[in-house]
Amino acid sequence: MAKSLRSKWKRKMRAEKRKKNAPKELARLKQALGQDGKGDAIMNDIGEIATVVPAKKIKEKQMDVKMEEVEGDDGKMDMDNKRNKKTQLDGHGQYPAWMNQRQAKKLKAKRQKKKGQSKKKKGIAW
Repeated sequence: MAKSLRSKWKRKMRAEKRKKNAPKELARLKQALGQDGKGDAIMNDIGEIATVVPAKKIKEKQMDVKMEEVEGDDGKMDMDNKRNKKTQLDGHGQYPAWMNQRQAKKLKAKRQKKKGQSKKKKGIAW
């Protein structure tokens, strides 16, 4: 659909605008991250108010915590295992939240059909 001359022109102009604004945007991002040289003064001010911890130490702590979680856990999720796999019903007769009404209705009809059938006798039917 977007093949008209007008849309091609607009796409071209947007690309030109991105090229023009890229240096300004990069400078603004660097300033926000504090990587332009001026950020060091700000970090020193923050250091007086709060304790500044290097990122490496925080990452090491996170890795240690993750390793402990992996060792301490058997890797299984806590799920309600009381759900019947065939009918998808839980102990209270409720379908799962993700199941839509149409699927639930189909399963219920299938259950009712099986419930209504009586066992047929084997042998010759006259």
